[in-house]
Amino acid sequence: MRLLTLGGGEGWHADQIRCAAVHHDCDVSQGTYPSLAASIDHDGRLVTRCDAGPLADFDSILMRTMPMGTLETITFRLAVLHSLNKSDAVTAMVNPPRPLEIAIDKFATLAVVSSLGYPVPATHVVQSRREALDAFDALGQDCVVKPIFGGEGRGVMRIRDRELAWTAFGALESIGAVAYVQAFVAPGGRDTRLLVIGDEVFGFRRTSDSDFRTNVAGGGQCQAIALKHEQVELAINVCRQIGLKFASVDLLDRDDESPCVVEVNGIPGWKGAQQVSEVNIADRIVGLLCREASAMSQAAM
Repeated sequence: MRLLTLGGGEGWHADQIRCAAVHHDCDVSQGTYPSLAASIDHDGRLVTRCDAGPLADFDSILMRTMPMGTLETITFRLAVLHSLNKSDAVTAMVNPPRPLEIAIDKFATLAVVSSLGYPVPATHVVQSRREALDAFDALGQDCVVKPIFGGEGRGVMRIRDRELAWTAFGALESIGAVAYVQAFVAPGGRDTRLLVIGDEVFGFRRTSDSDFRTNVAGGGQCQAIALKHEQVELAINVCRQIGLKFASVDLLDRDDESPCVVEVNGIPGWKGAQQVSEVNIADRIVGLLCREASAMSQAAM
């Protein structure tokens, strides 16, 4: 079976996938998003490819982090993946382009979670400094501002000063960025990550004594935990609604209420989780890629 990891580059995660692929007797290649290309010949035959070869030659593709680009390049990359998904190619994608488009947009994912009846933090997404300041006031002048795209806590800040809010929102407006303004959920520094791999859900408790953010890359601590039935059900329901096969769902602790869903990540890292888990996470991911490929092949018969 031929597997392709698209994006993410070299490093620990790529090494983990390669080792797991050997265990599953698979061949794995590494491709890049900027190398994606497509052609249509005189007979109307569509060919999509990357620097690792034609995409249709692979049985399964694992989507990893897409680098920044212009609106045109990002749109084209997604169009290539959509065209492969709609073609006759028997290639499984984890995750497919449409669920991935939803998952990389914090507002879109939170809207899905809220529609399912799960609690989420009060959130305002606006496009001007004035509206962002109104949101800041409405949220009690204690909010978290974060990029609508992005992860690992980068660009996330807590704002409790109106002058700082005025400056930050003005900077966002000047570069044409959306202001994603979310209520700060006390106490901060405590959350639960639900890592979904197919029909399996693994739980990890993340804490930080020095920051409201718990990202392990930023110094947070992680431990494996047993999950309750309702947590597993929540994670599976959210991912199925969006269409994600491999994802993480993050729950924030709240002082006086049950936890709330703050984010859904369709391209999760698992380095911190692997350090405290007895399960080989990469092995589970490659197993999922193989199962998805087999299911696609059988469906095409």
